[in-house]
Amino acid sequence: MEHIHGIGIDPGDGAVYAGTHYGLFRIADGSATRVAEVQDYMGFTVAGPGHFLASGHPGEGQGGPSSVGLIESTDAGETWETLSLSGEADFHALEYRHGRVYGLNSMTGQLLTSTDKQSWAEISSAEIADFAVSPDDPDVLVATTQQGLTRSTDDGTTFEAVESAPVMVFVSWADDGTLAGVTPDGVVYTAQEPAGEWTEQAALDGQPEALTIDSATQIYAAANGTVLASTDGGATFRPMLDR
Repeated sequence: MEHIHGIGIDPGDGAVYAGTHYGLFRIADGSATRVAEVQDYMGFTVAGPGHFLASGHPGEGQGGPSSVGLIESTDAGETWETLSLSGEADFHALEYRHGRVYGLNSMTGQLLTSTDKQSWAEISSAEIADFAVSPDDPDVLVATTQQGLTRSTDDGTTFEAVESAPVMVFVSWADDGTLAGVTPDGVVYTAQEPAGEWTEQAALDGQPEALTIDSATQIYAAANGTVLASTDGGATFRPMLDR
C-alpha cells in the first residue's frame, strides 16, 4: 500500500477502505486485502453501503483515456462502471453528500458538483487542495489553501478565511458535525465548527496522505503508506496494519 489518496468507511459493515496508487484495499484484522483489479485511485469516497465513487487512472493494460473521470461501484469495489468525464477529469478529492457528488478536478483546478453523476456544474475555480461539505447544509463548504482554511456559505461562490484554523492540507467533516484537519507536517486538529476553536491533537508519524473523520471519536488518517486509526478523537493514533 503506497500513495494512499482516500479513506472511506462502509456504513453497511464498518469496514475501512483505502484508495491507493496500486488499487483499492479493504483493511480488517490487521491486514489489507486488495479488492478487484489494480488501478490508480487518485480520489475515493463512500456514498453508501457497498456504494463507492472514485477517480484516477486505469491500471496497466486496461486501456482507455489516461484519466477515468467519475467511476462507480455498487458491490463494494469488486466491479466499476464509468459514469462521466472520462478523459476530462481526474478528481483528487471526492465527496458525496445531500444527493450530490462534489469533485476537485486536478486537470482544471475546478471544484465541480453533480446531482446525477452525469452532468456537472462548476462551484469554484479557487486554488484549493482539499474540501469538505457540511453535513447539515449543502451550501456550506470548507476548503484548504496555501494561505489557510477557507469557508463558503453560498455553495462555493465566495470563500472567506477562517482565522482560527491553522494551515491544513486535508480536511474532513463528520455526520455529527465534528471537523478534523491535518497540517502539512502531520499535526491533526479538530473543531466543532469551522470558525470555532481548533484543538491540537496528535501528530502523525510521517507526511499526511489522506484524512477522514467518521465521528467525534473516530478518525482515520494515512501517512507514509500506512493507515492510522484514532478512537479518542485524535489524541492518539495506531496503525491498522500489522507489520
